[in-house]
Amino acid sequence: MRNLIPVKFISLFCLFISLNAFSQEPIISVDVTKPVAPVQPTMWGIFFEDINFAADGGIYAELVKNRSFEFLKPLMGWKIMKPDTTSGVLILNQSETNPSNPRYARISIAPGEPSFGLSNEGFRGMGIRQGVTYHFSILARQKGKSKLKMRIELVNPQGAVIGSSSLLPDSESWKRCQVSFEATATEKKAKLNIWFEGEGDLDLDMISLFPGDTWKNRPGGLRADLVQLLADLKPGFIRFPGGCIVEGRELETRYQWKKTIGNIDDRKLIINRWNTEFKRRDTPDYFQSFGMGFFEYFQLAEDLGAEPLPILSCGLACQYNTAEAVPLDQLDPYIQDALDLIEFANGPADSKWGKMRTQMGHPMPFNLKMIGVGNEQWGPQYIERYTVFAKAITEKYPFVKIVSSAGPAPNGKNFEYASAELKKLNAQIVDEHYYAKPEWFLENATRYDKYDRNSYKVFAGEYAAHGAKTGNPVSHNHWECALSEAAFMTGLERNAAVVQLCSYAPLFAHVDGWQWTPDLIWFDNLQSFGTVNYYVQKLFSNNKGTEVLPMLMDTKPLTGQEGVYGSATWDQNSHEIILKLVNSKSEPQPVKVVLKGTKKLVKIAKMITLQSDSLSTFNSLEHPRLLVPVENEVVLKGETVDQVLAGYSFTVIKIKQE
Repeated sequence: MRNLIPVKFISLFCLFISLNAFSQEPIISVDVTKPVAPVQPTMWGIFFEDINFAADGGIYAELVKNRSFEFLKPLMGWKIMKPDTTSGVLILNQSETNPSNPRYARISIAPGEPSFGLSNEGFRGMGIRQGVTYHFSILARQKGKSKLKMRIELVNPQGAVIGSSSLLPDSESWKRCQVSFEATATEKKAKLNIWFEGEGDLDLDMISLFPGDTWKNRPGGLRADLVQLLADLKPGFIRFPGGCIVEGRELETRYQWKKTIGNIDDRKLIINRWNTEFKRRDTPDYFQSFGMGFFEYFQLAEDLGAEPLPILSCGLACQYNTAEAVPLDQLDPYIQDALDLIEFANGPADSKWGKMRTQMGHPMPFNLKMIGVGNEQWGPQYIERYTVFAKAITEKYPFVKIVSSAGPAPNGKNFEYASAELKKLNAQIVDEHYYAKPEWFLENATRYDKYDRNSYKVFAGEYAAHGAKTGNPVSHNHWECALSEAAFMTGLERNAAVVQLCSYAPLFAHVDGWQWTPDLIWFDNLQSFGTVNYYVQKLFSNNKGTEVLPMLMDTKPLTGQEGVYGSATWDQNSHEIILKLVNSKSEPQPVKVVLKGTKKLVKIAKMITLQSDSLSTFNSLEHPRLLVPVENEVVLKGETVDQVLAGYSFTVIKIKQE
């Protein structure tokens, strides 16, 4: 007869074994003596595109919409405040003498008629702050003996005046007139009213209103809070101006950099391709004034300490739209645009385009090192055009690296074709894009582990996890997406030998004027905030390091074992070991990191954690800091870091060497 072990004892024994297994922290090794690859200064950067009112109505601080009456409907954004009078507004066209900015408004008041006005609604209203000085300017000319006076008012939605001044244009030829005044109240949805008093005719153009507190207090400059959010990322590069607007829906509406520089009054406005791209989000008042042009992009890159990365049309319009293509034997003007841009950025002050840069106030070169040919093109038609561009650029500027495109998706026939052809052509940097579910990012943390180290380098140029949609567009930037991106980014960092530039996309979104979600930074007319995705980007960018270190568990990279993803770097400048650890599971996960080959370490390490128990957590205008990084300290045990990773967390640990 067999001896039977009681069932109760077996159950307790199994429970003991289970608990004991959980308590055994996975042992992770990091060898400081065996750096794998350098981390490029450009590793983490930003991608700027004028989508979601990112430029006009966003980072470009102009408050007046349709300031030169060049929208398809000349008075879009304006309202005539007119009593019972024969006085009025006439839109005139001077295309023969000023083709870039042909329209202007003529204000007429007959003798004995009362005053009337124009009101501008701004970009979903005007954000006005109490105590800030506002600079109003206008191009104007009085006709004949006219002496029309202007009364300028900022008003809140109830009509109360919250700032005012007056102006009397005094020239019969076009002249810029300006006046400044201080706002007496804060208002998110203010309007600008201009009242005209007197009699006669007054011509007006380029009606403008800027806050005085722009970035670096530059007149006609950028919105300071939005630029500060970019500066806080410490980006290695800024890619501009897009994005699909580089290509245009058709070639006629492609982005042409030469039309975005020089005198602000001579920059020709065009319709923004996101104006009607999404029928569910039609935005008929979305145009590009190019107040934020290529000079301003270069200047912004310089301010941020970031490498400029301009992307130019390769002679192909958006292949999702018209797919118009310039014949190969007619590509010369497009290629010349690329060569001239390099001269504009880097040429001496006595060169044609270097002189233009100097005249705009920047005699020193911008030191351009990279340029992109095409945005998101694919197929043989792209490869044959890229080949011509690459030959011309390399022959004249061999030190400038060229970024090429692998198409809009991270796999499939078009991607495989482009990758293979670009490899044959010895391409330098290839731009790969991925918009996918959070699960894709977790599953692809090993994407670059087996990429050829002797082939082209990768630019992860556009990526974002797209999770479940809700009725609130801001909530699309929830913690599940950001956490999966963090896990994926450990794979990008681990493979810095291949991946040398990375940027989330899109960058900005106006809460009242968005077309695409999710987005990295949201704003309204007064406030802005970083999403949880923003803080993931910031933790990587601010804690970059200079060399990748091997981070292994059982001789394998940390790519999801026990739900943990990780990467490690050494920072030669701060003499720190930087560990990045992602726990993608809800349960806390104990880990033990053994540091090999270290010299004397400071026993107290800094730990920065981004964590939420709920994957649906998101920041908003109402709660802009609901989920932000929290700093703590970790005590080392010799050369070992013993730590329990909270559920659903991204942790950075910085260990300083004495």
